[in-house]
Amino acid sequence: MKPNFDISGQVVVITGAGGVLCGEISRQLAACGCKLAILDINEQAAQQVAQEIEATGSEAIAVHVDVLNKESLMAAKDKVLARFEHVDILVNGAGGNKPAATTNADQSFFDVPQDALQWVFNLNILGTIMTSQVFGELFAHQKYGNIINFSSMSAFTPLTRVLGYSAAKAGVNNFTQWLAVHMCMEYSTDIRVNAIAPGFLLTEQNRFLLTTQDGGLTQRGSDVLHHTPMGRFGKPEELVGAVVFLCSPAASFINGVVLPIDGGFSVITI
Repeated sequence: MKPNFDISGQVVVITGAGGVLCGEISRQLAACGCKLAILDINEQAAQQVAQEIEATGSEAIAVHVDVLNKESLMAAKDKVLARFEHVDILVNGAGGNKPAATTNADQSFFDVPQDALQWVFNLNILGTIMTSQVFGELFAHQKYGNIINFSSMSAFTPLTRVLGYSAAKAGVNNFTQWLAVHMCMEYSTDIRVNAIAPGFLLTEQNRFLLTTQDGGLTQRGSDVLHHTPMGRFGKPEELVGAVVFLCSPAASFINGVVLPIDGGFSVITI
């Protein structure tokens, strides 16, 4: 019997879906026949992605949400249910970093401010937990569902400078494992929780960090490629296959894993 990768007809909620990575995932999942709820704190960005999806003939709704506000999450859930009546898949894509929470030539580790670290921790780990509480409760009641969290290469071996982000994403890994066990043991063995860990993907948001204006590599970009066996940066669309797989019946016995999508970055030793 052939493995079943079909996720058509599934209702997918994606946070951070107005951004580059989750926006692309949303568009590609729509092309796979899914119905999309595009959640983002930037309502205009969410609307743009939803409109692009609807222009292809697929179903999508844009919903404003603050993943650090329980009332906002509950209101978003109500809007999604009003449109689609249920949810099959949750992708916790909201996250990010900020310069104030990193070390650099002008800011040592000893001077990184508490509020910047707290912002990064809250967005990446608390936002993932709170969103999973709100939408995971739906899964608990309906006795099935799928949660995909967003980890990072820095969760396995901390990257230089980004101390807050690295620690927060390590927390996402731990939470993914914890929730995978909890949902199965307390509610249903048809609820699975996994995560993807993107490597270095070249987007407009980080292009200035990795490449020079003339198209060459910065020192950091060169270091990244030196530590990537495949010798190139990833593309946003290269995350989609892993998401489809983890959400599909083909991955029905996969639970609590963090899947690197990194061109080998996480396994190279020299």
